[in-house]
Amino acid sequence: MRLGKVIAIVGPSGVGKDSVIEALLAAAPNLQRVRRVITRPDGAGAEDFERVSVEEFRRMEDRGAFALSWAAHGLRYGVPVGMTRQRRMAKAVLVNLSRSVLLQAQREFGDLLVISLTADADVLAERLLSRGRETAGEQARRLGRAKAPLPQGLNQVIEVDNSGPLDRTVATILSRVQPESA
Repeated sequence: MRLGKVIAIVGPSGVGKDSVIEALLAAAPNLQRVRRVITRPDGAGAEDFERVSVEEFRRMEDRGAFALSWAAHGLRYGVPVGMTRQRRMAKAVLVNLSRSVLLQAQREFGDLLVISLTADADVLAERLLSRGRETAGEQARRLGRAKAPLPQGLNQVIEVDNSGPLDRTVATILSRVQPESA
């Protein structure tokens, strides 16, 4: 059975990855979201995720529960191996990934399309401030990483500016993604 494409949504903090994923799911019913496992505290973040303690995350890693896992911003993130079941049922799955694991994801999943979201620096700063999750120092560090390049060697990358209206971003993505994937 053919597995659906993996569409990685990536970009700097505040670029709107979760909002774009939600809007894509609403616009394209043949897409599914991969729900990540994160060591983030309860009530932090708008993303639909499975919250676990650092200790539980380590136990899950030891059991081989993740197709991918990484650390960023003092948290641990994991993509469950169960996403393979989703790939069997969907044309494509959407997953919010770190730029640091994209080459590993490409090796692991094969059919990987990267949607690299960007936004103007002022827009990123305003979004980070409005979400109220980070201290001023953490916001500054995240903004400093905003221009970090994608790794070399990715096969399929689409860059989309998400500075403007969300519906325009979604329309741009859907118009540029292969018809069989969206």
